Amino acid sequence: MARAAIPLSVRVPLIVAGLMLIVGVVASQIVIAALAQSHERQARELARTEFATLAHALAPMAVRDDVWAMFDLLDRSIDRGAGLSAERVSLVGPDGAVAVSSDPQAAPIGSDGDAVLGAAQPLDGFGFDGSAERLTLQTPLSHRGQDLGALVIDFDARALAAERRAAWRWLVLGNALATLTLAGAGFVIVRRLLRPVAQIAAQMQPQDGPPRPIPPDDIPERDPELARLYRSYNRMLEVEQARVSAHLRSAERERLAGLGRLAGSLAHEINNPLGGLLNAVDTIRRYPDRAEVVRSSAELLDRGLRHLRDVVRATLDTHRTDRAGSPLSRADLDDLRLLIGPEIARQEQELDWTVSAGDGDLAPLPGAPVRQIALNLLLNASAVTGRGGAVGFEVSASDATLCLCVSDTGPGLPEALRPRLLSDAPVAGGEGVGLGLVRQLATELGGEIMLDRTAAGHNRVRIHLPLARKKENAA
Repeated sequence: MARAAIPLSVRVPLIVAGLMLIVGVVASQIVIAALAQSHERQARELARTEFATLAHALAPMAVRDDVWAMFDLLDRSIDRGAGLSAERVSLVGPDGAVAVSSDPQAAPIGSDGDAVLGAAQPLDGFGFDGSAERLTLQTPLSHRGQDLGALVIDFDARALAAERRAAWRWLVLGNALATLTLAGAGFVIVRRLLRPVAQIAAQMQPQDGPPRPIPPDDIPERDPELARLYRSYNRMLEVEQARVSAHLRSAERERLAGLGRLAGSLAHEINNPLGGLLNAVDTIRRYPDRAEVVRSSAELLDRGLRHLRDVVRATLDTHRTDRAGSPLSRADLDDLRLLIGPEIARQEQELDWTVSAGDGDLAPLPGAPVRQIALNLLLNASAVTGRGGAVGFEVSASDATLCLCVSDTGPGLPEALRPRLLSDAPVAGGEGVGLGLVRQLATELGGEIMLDRTAAGHNRVRIHLPLARKKENAA
């Protein structure tokens, strides 16, 4: 089952709020990255300062090999409480042994200095991510060109790590509050800006009827642009309603015109047998005692009245609106032949009538619109063919399509009227309304209209109406 689409008046504010959240997250990441770089620079400066101070004081003592003076100096250099404070200082001599350390228990004098140097990074180019609580660095120590070994300092970085975590928490909290506030404000503002669109959409697609205009009392006169938008919508709706009304009136006029053309032919068709029927009635009156004459006249009356009944029924069925939902059947097509017959006879035309589809093939389609399509095409073909021409009608069915073809020997459909049948493009003038009605009905049934020629070179209109979808819906 398809999910309901989120309204535009909600979707756009949500997108704006989401973009603000993304901007807030990106800004937070940028600030945190800048803070990390600042802490790294701070750690480098503090470490270099610490190394420079100790190296300057320690080098002369190392030259004299004054262990106690060096130990006193290293001992006084630790626990200063700064952001990056020295926790342990060791000097590894040129021979690779520990010369002196502020923590003799961890690095005894004379012990292997590789364990001390192995965990230490070089002072130049070390990395510090700000989350480590301990940082061990080393740098070479020399005095007047004499190699004195390497100075190793273990720094306590917990203060910097704690500072970074606190700054990160406050930054994230502040950015989150600011972002949520801006996102909420953006949602409200955009939702309010889109309120006119939502109101127009509600008027265009009401739940209980066709589109409605916006009441004059709801037009905000204090907002000229919005008022102009509402008035433009109302004018557009008025124009569309007028266009639909004009189309319906034109279609009704075309239907009545077709009915009038049929009426003239049907009047002739009905009037012809009336003379014979009246003669039969007069014969019965004159010879009531002659059974054979009465029986013959009664049979003539029965055939004539049945013919008149069929003509009247076919005419009524074609123009009755209560049959709009009835399925198509062969009887509907037979009625069309009966209706078009007088017009064909009046024009002294030939009618080639072929219906190979059965009631089972026709039933998936509604009868009324298909009859109207066929009748309009037959009347149009008879009119353009002229006296003495030929009109063809063929209905065939496949598993998925009903093909309805009307052909004639006339000059063909004029180029000016082709758009009425083949497209929805507007056509100047009032001609071809019946063709427009054919296209409208065929489109509503999901059909396809084509113009071509028969094998004999006659003009032909083919309409393919889908049957598969109708059958599936019926199932």
